[in-house]
Amino acid sequence: MAAESRLYTFSQETKDHLRKFRLGTSRSNDPQAVIYFIDKVTKEIRQDEEKTVYKTLEEIGDDLPDHSPRFVLLSYPLTLPSGRLSVPYVMLFYMPTTCNSALRMLYAGAKELMRNTSEVTKIIDIESAEDLEDIPSTLGAA
Repeated sequence: MAAESRLYTFSQETKDHLRKFRLGTSRSNDPQAVIYFIDKVTKEIRQDEEKTVYKTLEEIGDDLPDHSPRFVLLSYPLTLPSGRLSVPYVMLFYMPTTCNSALRMLYAGAKELMRNTSEVTKIIDIESAEDLEDIPSTLGAA
């Protein structure tokens, strides 16, 4: 991980937001998500500025680009088959099949660093916005 941490950076503001988002969503009753991208010039990983917090999987799908990868942090409350409420905190690693190899390598190299910095419990790889429909079943909703 040492090599990745020298190549990719997080501003202190981004680190603070990651922590605040993780802690603030742990007891939420509604889905919440934020989208992050890598600045190709500075290699800084930061939040997509268009929208701060997404409340539905459809909103996320609408804002995912067709030809560029993204990291999506998702807190998704669901009821387990036992009837207990669970709020998994996961990272969606969005890698569309149409993106170029340079972007693929850029994002693949930062995947574990993003996972560790955001402190997610699981990574779910998706290739299209349509894959978002499977997230509840992937997470184990009743």
